Amino acid sequence: MKMLTFIQNFINIAFRNHNSQALNRVNNTDRKKIKSILSFVFLGIIFLCFSCRNGSKPELSETPTRGNIEISVDESFQPLLDTEIYTFTSLYYNAHIRAEYKPEYDVVNDFMNDSVRVMVTSRKLSEDQIRYLRDTLVIARTTTFAYDALALITNKENPDTLIKYNTIKDIFTGKIKRWKDINPGSKLGDISVIFDNNKSGNIRYFRELFEIKADLGINFFAVNNNAEVVDFVARNRDALGIISVNWISDKDDSLSRSFVKKINVLAVSQEFINDGTYYRPHQGSIYDRSYPFVREVYFISRETFSGLGSGFIQWATASQGQRIVLKSGLVPATMPIRLVQIKN
Repeated sequence: MKMLTFIQNFINIAFRNHNSQALNRVNNTDRKKIKSILSFVFLGIIFLCFSCRNGSKPELSETPTRGNIEISVDESFQPLLDTEIYTFTSLYYNAHIRAEYKPEYDVVNDFMNDSVRVMVTSRKLSEDQIRYLRDTLVIARTTTFAYDALALITNKENPDTLIKYNTIKDIFTGKIKRWKDINPGSKLGDISVIFDNNKSGNIRYFRELFEIKADLGINFFAVNNNAEVVDFVARNRDALGIISVNWISDKDDSLSRSFVKKINVLAVSQEFINDGTYYRPHQGSIYDRSYPFVREVYFISRETFSGLGSGFIQWATASQGQRIVLKSGLVPATMPIRLVQIKN
């Protein structure tokens, strides 16, 4: 009713400058036609206004420190990204970032299918993927964020905590299947290699490193995530687990400390140097690559404007975000660090 009244008033205003003689020439039929036309005009204007409001582009309401986004993250890096997101959103309370933690394969699929604008992973996009995105007028920007390592863990009942690089390679290629093949005096049985997921970046890393094209052996078993790898190894004395060191590297995190108490973290020799030196995945050996299984962690963005995803990446790779990487036990990628050698 209010809309009809508004239209009627508009008609009266539109015709108020006409003299009475001219108005008399407008019969009732003409008045109905004019009212009908004006009604459609006003309804069209109102529809367009609401359409513009409801279908506004994200760049009109989103800034580098404000908005709502979802990002896809490799589950291996959940402890670190949880802390980064919590700190960023505490500083910028209008920023809301929801992380979906998944195996690497699913993370990349989310990104390529345009389900998310930002992903965190340990692998870069392939040339084919980059070309496909360019064909759809999307430029993917890759930023190295941190350096991570893959830790090898065993049960507390396993006394052997030193292992050679080539021994690890022989386990993955099927040449070594029993603990006795490593240490003839071992009382353990067959080696069960436990990793987080068939679609994970952890197992992909070793397959590419050791150039394994065929299926893995029957003594390789996948669970669901890194935390389950730790729990499985803690309960099974013959197990050899593979996890991101991110899950056990933060000495101030209660979960990380509880995991370390359950398992042994193996020290590994370098590939071509057999001088009796072994390295654990600590920050110093990750930084100088003396530990052999080191990898990069990337932010990859497909944002076409300066939105919240770009703002979060810029913050995480600046001073505050990189200090969180350092505290977590990983190595920052964009700020210098100082190594201190402590003599016993």
